[in-house]
Amino acid sequence: MAWDFETDPQFQEKLDWVQRFVDEEVAPVDRVVEHAWDVTDPTRNKLIRPLQDVVRGQGLWACHLGPKLGGPGYGQVKLALLNEILGATHSGPVVFGCQAPDSGNAEILAHYGTPELKERYLGPLIDGDIMSCYSMTEPRGGSDPTSFVTRAVRDGDHYVINGEKWFSSHARFSSFLIVMAVTDPDAPRTKRASMFVVPMDTPGIEIIRNVGVWGHNESEGTHAYIRYTDVRVPTDHLLGEEGEGFAVAQTRLGGGRIHHAMRTVGLVRASLDMMLERAVSRETRGRSLADMQLVQDMIAESWAELEQFRLLVLRTAWKIDKLDDYKKVIADISAVKMVMPKVLNNVVSRAIQLHGSLGISKEMPFGKWLLESYHMGLADGATELHKQQIAKQLLKNATPASGLFPTTHLPALDAAAELKFGLPAVGAQ
Repeated sequence: MAWDFETDPQFQEKLDWVQRFVDEEVAPVDRVVEHAWDVTDPTRNKLIRPLQDVVRGQGLWACHLGPKLGGPGYGQVKLALLNEILGATHSGPVVFGCQAPDSGNAEILAHYGTPELKERYLGPLIDGDIMSCYSMTEPRGGSDPTSFVTRAVRDGDHYVINGEKWFSSHARFSSFLIVMAVTDPDAPRTKRASMFVVPMDTPGIEIIRNVGVWGHNESEGTHAYIRYTDVRVPTDHLLGEEGEGFAVAQTRLGGGRIHHAMRTVGLVRASLDMMLERAVSRETRGRSLADMQLVQDMIAESWAELEQFRLLVLRTAWKIDKLDDYKKVIADISAVKMVMPKVLNNVVSRAIQLHGSLGISKEMPFGKWLLESYHMGLADGATELHKQQIAKQLLKNATPASGLFPTTHLPALDAAAELKFGLPAVGAQ
């Protein structure tokens, strides 16, 4: 029986190096680079590309990928331990080549792309030379692919795409988009849509506007509202078979959800660390905040929530490594996704309260992280949908009671015990 909570000593040495490297080299970059995903920014390239070379030299580049795709093949557990460190920074995931949405898009291309698409897009994407966009959500249908109306109609050796997509993150930084569109509106709901690689310079792509989000003080938003008008893409840009868009999406979303959770562990931990520093640094009425029982309650609650969440993430990562099939871990991934926004919101809220007016000011990062908790409750599927998914998976294996009362009905248990032992039952316990 194997049951171990220790990190391999050799990998722990790497994690220790990562922590120092992130603290000393990566975190300062966040203060001077607006968008780590903008490969056209000369300042970004001057600062980030040398750091990426250092990471490659350490054998830690693109840890989400196996050796066949240029990654070290560490698996999800080691990736989780790495992402815990990177998650508290903006630039960290890009410096280590495992950033969203590119990590998930690389998985899709690796699984479903033609050799030509892999050569043109997957190689440069893995190398960090280009960025990508996952264009799925729609203004009316949200993130529910069974409600989409964007159409892709076959026309000879091309598909013609028409429709609108909402919140296509990082489109303005991207060389290509992965677009989900309806190819057969009369098919069963999960067979209606297909997935396509669409080069960003294809005629007919219009970014209506780049939407910003509260908490991100950027000069221009990074979540595009896109209109596709007679956008023509070759048939060999189809990912998988026609009608497989829903299945292709699950290939990327399972990994995307757990990777978001891994990084969120880092934000929660950073919030707790700031609470601890504040508690031992601040005095009021002649007493340290750390000596006050309600402050101790806030710290204890935050630590417990962090540890429970982290263990759920790590166990889910372990199951993905063991089973090598996201479908078999669907309830676990949904549970991680369900818990993530609540834990982040709770701990960040307590950190704000403990820091007082400084906590709500723009001189601390808590406001951004608090809004990030709401982002995490929506990205890759709303929390409510994941609750439904968990319940469905659990109910699938539930067996109805054979009689009028539950199988744990105490009078029936008493009668069975009396029959088994020939002794009178002592009654309900």
